[in-house]
Amino acid sequence: MPRLTSDVQACEAHATDTELDDLRARLAAARLPEAETVHRAAPGPHRWDQGVPLADLVEVVDYWRTGYDWRSFEERLNRVGQFRTTIDDLGIHFLHRRSARADATPLLLTHGWPDSMARFIDVVDELADPDDADAPAFHVVVPSLPGFGYSDKPATTGWGTEKIAVAWVELMERLGYSEFVAHGGDWGGNITTVLAGRFPAHVLGIHTTFAEGPPGLTMDGLTAAERKWAEETDDFWRHRAAYAKQQATRPQTIGYSLVDSPVGLLAWILDKFAEWTDTEDSPFERISRDRILDNVTLYWLTRTGASSARIYYESHNSLDPGLRVDVPAAITMYPRDVEKCPRPWAQERYRRIVRWTEPEAGGHFPSLEVPGYFVNDLREGLAAVLAAHR
Repeated sequence: MPRLTSDVQACEAHATDTELDDLRARLAAARLPEAETVHRAAPGPHRWDQGVPLADLVEVVDYWRTGYDWRSFEERLNRVGQFRTTIDDLGIHFLHRRSARADATPLLLTHGWPDSMARFIDVVDELADPDDADAPAFHVVVPSLPGFGYSDKPATTGWGTEKIAVAWVELMERLGYSEFVAHGGDWGGNITTVLAGRFPAHVLGIHTTFAEGPPGLTMDGLTAAERKWAEETDDFWRHRAAYAKQQATRPQTIGYSLVDSPVGLLAWILDKFAEWTDTEDSPFERISRDRILDNVTLYWLTRTGASSARIYYESHNSLDPGLRVDVPAAITMYPRDVEKCPRPWAQERYRRIVRWTEPEAGGHFPSLEVPGYFVNDLREGLAAVLAAHR
């Protein structure tokens, strides 16, 4: 257990029975639209062309109301170890799982949107205390982003990725970790990049599933596969990123629906799990209903549909064009992720790439989709990072 001070306090998650009864009542009373009108109704990705299919949503809503057990997830969080601290007048919630190993390295894991600390719940124990004595071990810290989960909701503007990175360094120092390694994907990958670029005295190295080269790079010299990556990423931002534009410009407006309607919240989040995972028809091919509902229920109970969306308002397209990462970096590009950066572009920002991996399976949420591979890849990547740092 970490040394508790007045700055860091242990806490536990516990929703009231009234809150859970209210959720079930709202689910039972939900008003749903008619079914989608798509040309191909057979199993396949085209069923989702207009968003979450009605039949799929009805099935998940029914399970959420009658079969899902939130208490089980609460118990898992409490077993890992939950804590809060206040940084720059904002309460920050985090998981902290110390390893029993004397040679363990502090590891900061940062989630993104539309996920949460639930992104890493299945891998924390294995990272902290691996079965293989030869595998590296880590003291694992998983903070909830400002406005997400049990962290406080910012009441003013300014909590963008740069400020979050500053807060994460302060958080790790309060836990006695003046040097650490970091991993992230989605916004977590962006924040991990900022951490590595701004705080090389604290960050030993990084592993990320997110890489973004400086703007203005051309496709000259890219392989055919790398050109396809760039074209697919461009297509995503041109034609499939309405959610990001909405949250970057009008997060308050969509926030009313996300905080008031559990079905609306579920559909908004489930749509991204469906589109961004390495599946052919449904996200449940790789991620269980329980795990997705753990994530959605956390958003619901903490009323963070609006506050979490504001990270787009604060930080969309804000990564400093001049930021460079000189600490060792391990980068993994999963095949069905929505943004895949060609290595020549990545090398313009991450100037000490010590390991580059392109797995055969996995999408935007690899710790949930392919947890076994994710853990091994993270270990090997961070081992390479640490070896390069020495």
